[in-house]
Amino acid sequence: MGVKQLDSSDVFWTILPILAFMIFVRRMTTLRVRSPPNTRAVAILVLGDIGRSPRTMYHAESFAKAGWNTFIVGYKGTKVPPSLLTTPKIRFYYLTPPLRLPRKLFVLLAPYKVLHQMVTLVHGLTKGLYQHRPPQYILVQNPPSIPTLAIVQFLAWLRGCRVIIDWHNTGYSILALKLGPRHPLVKLAELFERTFGRNAYAHLFVTDAMRIYLDKKWDLRGHKVVFHDRPPARFHATSATEAHELFLRLPPFYPPINDFLPKIDRPVSTFRTQVDSVSPDRSDLSIVSGIFTAPLPAFRADRPALVVSSTSWTPDEDFGMLLEALQGYEKRARERNNVSGQVLLKRLPKLVMLVTGKGPLQKPYMDKLLKLEQSERWEWVRCRTMWLEAADYPLLLGAADVGISLHSSSSALDLPMKVVDILNELVIDGKNGLVFKDATQLTSQLETLLEGFPTTKELDRLRSSLTHAERMYGNAAAAVEPWCTWEQNWEARIRPLVDADVARDESL
Repeated sequence: MGVKQLDSSDVFWTILPILAFMIFVRRMTTLRVRSPPNTRAVAILVLGDIGRSPRTMYHAESFAKAGWNTFIVGYKGTKVPPSLLTTPKIRFYYLTPPLRLPRKLFVLLAPYKVLHQMVTLVHGLTKGLYQHRPPQYILVQNPPSIPTLAIVQFLAWLRGCRVIIDWHNTGYSILALKLGPRHPLVKLAELFERTFGRNAYAHLFVTDAMRIYLDKKWDLRGHKVVFHDRPPARFHATSATEAHELFLRLPPFYPPINDFLPKIDRPVSTFRTQVDSVSPDRSDLSIVSGIFTAPLPAFRADRPALVVSSTSWTPDEDFGMLLEALQGYEKRARERNNVSGQVLLKRLPKLVMLVTGKGPLQKPYMDKLLKLEQSERWEWVRCRTMWLEAADYPLLLGAADVGISLHSSSSALDLPMKVVDILNELVIDGKNGLVFKDATQLTSQLETLLEGFPTTKELDRLRSSLTHAERMYGNAAAAVEPWCTWEQNWEARIRPLVDADVARDESL
């Protein structure tokens, strides 16, 4: 999701100053300013790259379309979707990122980093956005919890705003991946998160399991709403024409894999699509107003299977499992495809594995995989990485044959956004997708889904469940249905929550 991960030094030097700061400020009640909030105004905060925080951007777009003045606060980095930049009611406030500190000097300089984050957050949520009247709501993404939750709670108390916490996961559970669940700093981080995350006007949860767990453990105060991730309506199955245009504009794979792919003749063909050559006397050309129309692109029969995994390259995603599964597929493809006279088993196709996103584990895993490709002389598998613009990401997912999510929740409570992007709902094993527990099972599933490609009985069966749901619900899907879009879900779950509060304020 594009959020910053904290280590033990971050936690120690962040929690102590903030706790002291909060105790001091709460005694200075004369500073409390209660200007009437600016109704139908919301500040949406993520202490991370805005362009890599899809749920934050979707919230902003929905609020703006509902007539709210919307301020997005976070770090500038990845390009955001064009729709956000052209929406009149959306404004961006970019925080100044702290200087990168040398690891050897981090402990000594960490207090500076913490103070810098606190100052920029306070400025960004006050004078940077609204010098006179605060917004009605501050919606904050969690994690990261430190120092965001404390600063937001302080400013809400000081300026009379209402807080909405969007619980993607718990910050302390992510820290526990590094330090272990019993580490004292993990316990301190949990105390911090519970203290400043317990009270809010509303708590949003990506799963019902997270709602039940946090409410029972921390006795949350405020409205509690399960708001499952849903992709916007622009996520759909990509047509051959859309795929053709997409693969023409995407950069070439690096390292190159031209010798692995079918022959490409741009702009007539890509490794997945092609436009048949035609002549004016072709009888199969359609005629519009007496003019021959150009033939449309089609998916080529000799295309490799395209498998996509969307990731942030973080420790809660098991890339070792993916690497081992690709090794297993290479082995099975050799066994099935190189046996002469084989009539019982269908052939397996070449497989292009494309991993999108950026993150700390990208280089070590890709270096290891590329060495395997060369040392084992892979014939049937290639794996490459690619970073896509926001507008191209849904098109790539819609053009893929198989999508893989490697996310394993640090808290065992959240749902990976990548699965939602790919499937538009929770995975129901055997109905609209498959769940795997290890590399061997993933290899077996890829083999089953792709045998005989591009004619794939099992893959077509899984696809049919999605197509059937689209026919059933379409654009009029109710938010209670698992197949609805983000827009439909937001209108049913979030808009009534905030509109009711506006109505109460305006009646006072």
